[in-house]
Amino acid sequence: MQADPYQAVRGEMAALRHQVTGVRGCVIAGVDGLLILHDTVSSTEPHDIAALAAGAHGISRTCGAALGQGTFQEVTIRNTGGYLSVYAIGELALLAVIGDSGLNIARLHLEARPVTARLARLLNVPTAHPFD
Repeated sequence: MQADPYQAVRGEMAALRHQVTGVRGCVIAGVDGLLILHDTVSSTEPHDIAALAAGAHGISRTCGAALGQGTFQEVTIRNTGGYLSVYAIGELALLAVIGDSGLNIARLHLEARPVTARLARLLNVPTAHPFD
C-alpha cells in the first residue's frame, strides 16, 4: 500500500480544525478555484468552497491592486451563521477555512497564518509570503 503523499498537509488542516474552536473545515484550492485537498465536517461541497475561495481571492486581489496595498494575503467574510476566511498559500494556492458563528476569528488568524507558510513549503508553492 502506497503512503499518502499529502499526509503532512492533511495533518496541518486537521490540526487547525482541532486547535481552533468553531472551525468546521479547511479546503486547499488553487487560485483558479479547483479543489486540491479538504478536511471538512461542513455540509457544504468542498468544490463549492474552493470556487468561493477563488472568488474572494479575486475580489481582494483587485482591491489590493487598486488601492496600491500590495499582494493578497487574506480575507474574511462574516455572515450571521459563520465565517469564511481565505489565506494565501504562496502565489498559487489558497487555504479556505469555514467557521461557525462561535469561531474566535482572532485565534483563527493567529493559528492559520503560520500554517499557510508551512503548507507552501509542503506543497512546494512559490511564495513571497510574509510569514516565512
